[in-house]
Amino acid sequence: MHKIDMGLIEMTLDVMKYVIGRVSEVEHPIGKPKKYEELKALVGETITEKGVGGEYAFNLWKEHLSKANVPVDHPRNLAFVPASPTRAAIMFDLITAASSIHGAYWMEGAGGIFCENEAMKWIVSLTGMPEGAFGVFTSGGTSANLSAIVTARENWRTNDPSHKGQKGLIITSIGAHSSVKAMAKVADIDVHLVDTEDRLEASALRATIDGLSPIERERLFAVVGTGGTTNAGIVDDLDGIADICAEENLWFHVDAAYGGGALLADSVKHLFKGIGKADSVTIDPHKWLFSPYDCGAVIYKEPELAKQAHSQQGSYLDIFKDEGAHGFNPTDYQIQLTRRVRGLPLWFSLAMHGTDKYKEAVERGVELAQIAGKMIEESPYLELVREPSLSCVLYRRKGWSPQDYTDWTFENHKKGFALVAPTKWKTGDGFETVSRFCFINPDTTERDIEMILETMA
Repeated sequence: MHKIDMGLIEMTLDVMKYVIGRVSEVEHPIGKPKKYEELKALVGETITEKGVGGEYAFNLWKEHLSKANVPVDHPRNLAFVPASPTRAAIMFDLITAASSIHGAYWMEGAGGIFCENEAMKWIVSLTGMPEGAFGVFTSGGTSANLSAIVTARENWRTNDPSHKGQKGLIITSIGAHSSVKAMAKVADIDVHLVDTEDRLEASALRATIDGLSPIERERLFAVVGTGGTTNAGIVDDLDGIADICAEENLWFHVDAAYGGGALLADSVKHLFKGIGKADSVTIDPHKWLFSPYDCGAVIYKEPELAKQAHSQQGSYLDIFKDEGAHGFNPTDYQIQLTRRVRGLPLWFSLAMHGTDKYKEAVERGVELAQIAGKMIEESPYLELVREPSLSCVLYRRKGWSPQDYTDWTFENHKKGFALVAPTKWKTGDGFETVSRFCFINPDTTERDIEMILETMA
């Protein structure tokens, strides 16, 4: 299977031509999914005893399967949290795959891990965390949040052995990302939600803690603040929350998976005051730092605590920790053992472009949100739900029902024009369906925004 032949070389050239075309094209289709039955009818059986051949399989991808995807980097894909990996990062992702580096231990992946660590040092510097703080690249925000909370829980139990038999409790807001609730299930801890989708204020946290029963207070070990909610780009009162956590001896974790990139933007960096006081921070480079999927990151104020929680032991692993193999072992600081050097494309892109270009690109996302907000305010049939925050804009079409938003989304997507999805926003005792923009791609234009809004007329 691994024998080199001319056919494989020709196939490699075909793949490279495809990649060059993909990264160099100015415009590309937004794409749309097809049902499984439709795709099966188009491509038939692809996994067979003798194989269908590389050229045939590659043509199936180009002609049918690739078109059933929605590229996250399309300038009119403004749904969820899109992405816009740089061409340099995409190119070096090929190098990452071709190099076959096992990125768990320094002994095997020293060169790649060195590059990752150079990029990580820059990310850590954005947070203002104290000297000694450091992190590791993960598969995304969920694994980063899980790694941080497991570290926090193990530290809580180590500091007080009476906690070893207790089920831990954390506090966050209903505006926190869904991964916070998901990872709590995996870690088997309870979550107490503060009933606000807007900015979590220190006063609300204080009232929540004071309202806990004695048993709940005994079980409480961490607070999760959000540095840019996924739904609306809201940054919690990180400074005030950090002070309360210090007073109450609670671990303070900041989920800035989406919003962390905004630490680069002078126009909004002040919103993150207090993030440097956190015990751990999550930032996803594959969101607003223009890396390919999958690339998250978790940073610890005291990395040694993470190492105590996550370092795996095994006789066949001992060699990686022997003298001569010493170096930074990423596996020791998060939940995964096997890992690719997923920070390598970010390192290359940063080295190629410089950090100033990154700052410009992030600032453009903030600017686009403000531009969209003004367009909406000037429209007779639209109105803002709240002021734009970071690169998120929530707005409503006057008179529309929830079904109208759904129909509008699918109609624009069906036409291959744009993907803008509705969301829900808490109003009083209920939730209102509204529309939402999230700007990541600096190639999105003002005209793109105008055209999308015009389809709501």
